Amino acid sequence: MRSQIPSFRLPETVLDEEVNYILDLGIHTHFNQYVKSMKDEILSKDYDAVFVGSGAPKGRDLEIPGRQEGAANIHLGINWLASVAFEHTAKIGKKVIVLGGGNTAMDCCRTARRLGGTQVKVVVRSPFAEMKASPWEKEDAAHEDIPIIDNHVPKSFVVENGVLKGMMFEKVHATYDAAGKRKLVPTGEPDVFIEADDVLIAVGQENSFPWIERDLGIEFDKWEMPTVNEKTHVSTNPKVFFGGDSAWGPKNVITAVAHGHQAAVSINNFCQGIYLNERLAPMVNLHSAKMGIHEWSYDSEVTVDDRYVVPQADKKLTLSNRKKEVELGFDPLTGFKEAERCLNCDVQTVFTESKCIECDACMDVCPTACITFTENAEEESDLRNLLKMPAKNKTQDIYVSNTLATKRVMVKDENVCLHCGLCAERCPTSAWDMQKFFYNVTKTHTGCQKH
Repeated sequence: MRSQIPSFRLPETVLDEEVNYILDLGIHTHFNQYVKSMKDEILSKDYDAVFVGSGAPKGRDLEIPGRQEGAANIHLGINWLASVAFEHTAKIGKKVIVLGGGNTAMDCCRTARRLGGTQVKVVVRSPFAEMKASPWEKEDAAHEDIPIIDNHVPKSFVVENGVLKGMMFEKVHATYDAAGKRKLVPTGEPDVFIEADDVLIAVGQENSFPWIERDLGIEFDKWEMPTVNEKTHVSTNPKVFFGGDSAWGPKNVITAVAHGHQAAVSINNFCQGIYLNERLAPMVNLHSAKMGIHEWSYDSEVTVDDRYVVPQADKKLTLSNRKKEVELGFDPLTGFKEAERCLNCDVQTVFTESKCIECDACMDVCPTACITFTENAEEESDLRNLLKMPAKNKTQDIYVSNTLATKRVMVKDENVCLHCGLCAERCPTSAWDMQKFFYNVTKTHTGCQKH
């Protein structure tokens, strides 16, 4: 996070504050320690358990003609970002090509703009819509005047007299077979030359475990990835656990944090002699949000406001200082309006059959026609077609009540429910209620371990 997420996105002060929440718990730390051998420097210390969260630190290279000749001005994206973060690199050429379509490529191109790049271009093999970068990352790059050139496959680095001049690209277009598998097919047009003083390669990341000996009982697959249990995060060595990018390749910070939590539960179980797969159930609860006849503990009004754009600092300031945070955040009023857009997905419609008098008032008042009272059907597919508005999205479950007094059932299409609460407000018998759902993941057990 410190070396590969630029400071203009994640200021060091914010990262330090978050990390210190953990360090202040009293964790014993060993910083500035380079580990060359798991056998000699870790397992020989007789730790009860070891967690490996070393990420995917190896940038994928692009071995095409000219790579070695132009090496002085061709950089692996994640290595270059780290070099910038640690202030080993402070400038770059005016004309920069960034290869790749992921979030790392977006970080590279935006950082290059701040280090002197005036003509920075992102070139990607895939169509623009299929880039792996988040939509907002692409928007931020465009805001900083960085064009994204899609459907261009790199063919060679052009080097003259030992100096990088640019790159040649082949133009392609995407075709798809019956299964939806994509294939990039050359268009037949002439190759394209793009000038460059420097090239940043951000076409992927890989794991690297040269420091883990292969005689420790830790199995590795043909891609040199450790064999790790997806639930418990334990490797084939019962003392060694993996998580984050080091376990299954590059994902994101949230996924890595979740892996750390689950691995901590497993490590606790392992040290206590408890079966690793045993997990305490999460704490869940439902409680009514009703406060009066027409009063609720949440704002149930449905708004059609578009998502508010997060204000950004002036581009002249941010592009001249790589540590200047770009996003300013909302002012209190805009933040309040943005919060009002919440659909309250944690507030669930709960139906009590014994209270229902089948007046159909809820069905009449529903703005999306997601409630239907109908005879049941033997097959779910048939029942979906009986609804007031047929429920075509089969990936979303439908809510079906028990049989009512008239032998009908209440069916609700959860896919189009707005959680507006109008059904609960209109119901004369309180058969409908809006109940807030609370979910809390169980932490590693710190109390009595007795069963």
